[in-house]
Amino acid sequence: MTDAARGRGWTAAAAATISQWALTTGGLERLELGHRVNNPASGAVARRAGFVKEGTEREKFLVGGQRIDVDTYGRLRSDPLPSFDPVPMIDG
Repeated sequence: MTDAARGRGWTAAAAATISQWALTTGGLERLELGHRVNNPASGAVARRAGFVKEGTEREKFLVGGQRIDVDTYGRLRSDPLPSFDPVPMIDG
């Protein structure tokens, strides 16, 4: 997301929309999402999109020669639907 577009909820709405599609129409039972712990905005997006934090994977990513911890989230088909305005999807 660009700086100019941040803070409008678009990323969370997009993540919630595609997740809901994947867990219903797409037939998946579980989704996982991970982000670097030094990026708390990504954690906020995950939670708004209905993902539940499941833990931290230590030193999972190698970025610029440094090991970075990753917070891991999951969303199950049986989880409550988050409150969001769906992003229109194009079939095709």
